[in-house]
Amino acid sequence: MMHKKVFPILMYHSISNMPRGTIMRSLHVHPKRFKFQMRLLKLLGYRGVSMTELKPYLTGKKSGRVVGLTFDDGYKNNLTDALPILKQLGFSATLYIVSENIGGINNWDSSKGIPEKRIMDKKEVKEWINYGMEIGSHTQSHIDLQKCSNEIAFKEINQSKTDLENIFKITINHFCYPYGNFNKRILSIVKKAGYDTATTTIRGRSSTNDAILELPRVSITHHTLPHLFLLKLFSSYEDRSGN
Repeated sequence: MMHKKVFPILMYHSISNMPRGTIMRSLHVHPKRFKFQMRLLKLLGYRGVSMTELKPYLTGKKSGRVVGLTFDDGYKNNLTDALPILKQLGFSATLYIVSENIGGINNWDSSKGIPEKRIMDKKEVKEWINYGMEIGSHTQSHIDLQKCSNEIAFKEINQSKTDLENIFKITINHFCYPYGNFNKRILSIVKKAGYDTATTTIRGRSSTNDAILELPRVSITHHTLPHLFLLKLFSSYEDRSGN
C-alpha cells in the first residue's frame, strides 16, 4: 500500500475586509491576511497550485511541497485582491464558478442576511484565466444538490460544465459541491459528468488516500490567525476536527 502523503487544499471565499458584526464575517479573509498567508507558504518552500496541478500529487504520480488553492463562488475581490499576490508568487488557483450567476451577486446568501458581494463577470473571469488561473464548476445556481431531484441535480452538474466550456472555450475538469452537500446519488452524477476532482467542505487535509471526488479541504476564514494557519496546514489539527 502506498504511504499516505498529505496535500492540504485551502478553501477561501471572499477576500475582503468586513466590519465587526457582519453576518458570517468568517467567509471574508482580509486582503492583508491573505497576502501574509501566501507569502508564508512561499517562505516555507511551498507552492500554491490549482486542482489540475494538484491532481498528480493526490494520485501519487508526483511528490513535493504543494498546497491546493481554491476559491468558492467567484467573487470579484478574488480577482482584485487575491490575483495580484498569486501572480507575484508564481502560484495558481482554482475558482469555482456558479455558471448562471456570472456578473451577478451571491443571491443564494440573501435569505441569511449575508452582505451582497459582486461576482466576476465574463470579462473578469477571462482575465483570471488569462493570468494562468483555473476555473471549475459550482453548479448552475448554487443549489443544495441533496435536496433536489435527480433531473435537477443532473442538469445543475452537467449543464454548468457545458455552459462554462462554451463561454470560456476551455475544458472544465473540476467540481465543488455547494454547501459541501453530497451523497452517493450526487457522487454518481458527478462521476458520470466526467470531472477529474470534486471538493467538499469536509474538514481535513487531503491525501493520497482520499477519494478523488470527495476531497476534504482546510477552511481559511477571517479568524485564521498565523498560528492557526500553520496548525491547520502542517499538523493533524484539522484532521482531528471532524466535519
